[in-house]
Amino acid sequence: MSVRLDAQDRRGALLVLRRGLQVSPELVQGGVVTLLLAVAAAAGRVVVPLAVQQTVDTVILATGAVPGDRLGLLVGAAAVGLVVTGVCTALVNVRLFRSSEAGLARLRVTAFRRVHDLSALTQGTERRGSLVSRVTTDVDTISQFVQWGGIQLLVSVLQLLAATVLMAVWSWQLTVLVWVAFLPLLLVVRPAQRRVSAAYARVRLAMGAMLGAISEAVVGAETVRAYGVAGRTQRRIDASIRHTRDAQVGAQTRVATVFSAGVLVANAVLAVVVVAGTLLGVAGSLTAGRLLGFLFLVQLFTGPVQMATEILNELQNALAGWRRVLGVIDTEVDVADPEHGGRASVRGAARVDLEGVEFAYPDGPTVLHDVSLHVPATSRVAVVGATGSGKTTMAKLVARLVDPARGRVLLDGVDLRDLSLATLRERVVLVPQEGFLFDGTVAENVLYGARGGAVADVAAVFAELGLADWLASMPDGLQTQVGQRGERLSAGERQLVSLARAHLAGADLLVLDEATSAVDPATEVRIAVALEELTAGRTTLTIAHRLSTAEAADLVVVVADGRVVQVGPHHELLAQDGPYAAMHDAWLAQTR
Repeated sequence: MSVRLDAQDRRGALLVLRRGLQVSPELVQGGVVTLLLAVAAAAGRVVVPLAVQQTVDTVILATGAVPGDRLGLLVGAAAVGLVVTGVCTALVNVRLFRSSEAGLARLRVTAFRRVHDLSALTQGTERRGSLVSRVTTDVDTISQFVQWGGIQLLVSVLQLLAATVLMAVWSWQLTVLVWVAFLPLLLVVRPAQRRVSAAYARVRLAMGAMLGAISEAVVGAETVRAYGVAGRTQRRIDASIRHTRDAQVGAQTRVATVFSAGVLVANAVLAVVVVAGTLLGVAGSLTAGRLLGFLFLVQLFTGPVQMATEILNELQNALAGWRRVLGVIDTEVDVADPEHGGRASVRGAARVDLEGVEFAYPDGPTVLHDVSLHVPATSRVAVVGATGSGKTTMAKLVARLVDPARGRVLLDGVDLRDLSLATLRERVVLVPQEGFLFDGTVAENVLYGARGGAVADVAAVFAELGLADWLASMPDGLQTQVGQRGERLSAGERQLVSLARAHLAGADLLVLDEATSAVDPATEVRIAVALEELTAGRTTLTIAHRLSTAEAADLVVVVADGRVVQVGPHHELLAQDGPYAAMHDAWLAQTR
């Protein structure tokens, strides 16, 4: 049964951060030293207010004789403190950048690996562009916060504490006044955080949908032009862009509201402190130097509070991205490796059995019903049936791209779920109907499926498959660039490269989705010759779209409505008055 990719993780901020640190422990490596440096940097922020207070009270307004070098000592001490503060701040930044890059690299690798571990059905629950955005742009939002907001958050909290301590030493009354004035703002931060978090979750979803729409339009550009639907496609993309813009504006509006409230409170607090501090000074409870220094401390205090709204902005954006990335990482793998490495499997001609297999796609009806089938070793088996009959699903089950809801698929008597995926991929190779090629050369694409190999092996493979003349006709031979998705080659040429890749992989069982319906006659002949060599001595299960393939097979399997209705050699099934004979007669009528 396929697992759905988590669309929206609703874990709280602390749980997300805890899980994120479990996935990327490098983010907090060396954290003790970094914290100590940050403490020193924060403590250094009070050097200027302290120097101002001492200068005013002990030098400018001193009643007695002042030592001649006192001012110089104060200035020198302040200068040294500022230099130390700058050095500590720089070291904190460097250490946080290093740890964050290491942690985010781990996060990207983990997320990308999980994407490949998930089955094609699970991946199919989300659009490709949106899925890619989880590993790219969503991680980038985390990076922006960790490398900027994380530093600011750490320094701001420590600066807030250092300012509070010194303020309390100079005037506990004004300190209480400052905290009481900011208390209402602190009380609304929590509900504001929830609203901003929800807003940025909508931003990330909209961003993923927009990237999906754009990537789909780029990949399908030829189809868009061919059907003249550029205007309709543009309207879809415009709508997704507007939706993303509206989500961004909504989130930023919430952040701006909180930020404006912080600025308003900060200015009000400064005014109140001036008035109250002046009254305390007149009453003799506060010196002029301490009042002036206190005003500097209030600036140190209000700065982090105002910065908190901007940090909140980055934090909620990062949390939204983190939730989406963790949604990939924490999605259960439905086609997983068995525990303890799996059972051993001996290489050689493969025997395949399906026993009482049933399968249903997510949120869909059952498409295979109690399917049982025996595929002898080294036999060539053709699976035929109408579109939607379930034959492609059978191929996916044999290649273990999906697992049955009930029943078993056996390779040499061993359940595929008991074999390690590495062993299974060595023994079973699926060649899809449309061969996918990666951007690179012909040689690189063929070697992609090999467990070791060299360019000389690739040339030998083409010769063995009777494709040496075709290879010689290519502009640069093995070094011919195929382009993205192999777009510089025709559909038939891409399939030839795919067959060469499968041959070099050396699998014991080939699962082929026949691909000769959309190629020219000359290429079809080449594919037929290559397939003859490729399948020799190997067990082959072919999804046959043309009954000429079934005629050449050792065994024909007829599938209808998700059930195996006939099994036997071509000539025997043809002699029976059944579905295969009717299908064959209809095919012959079309070819005449």
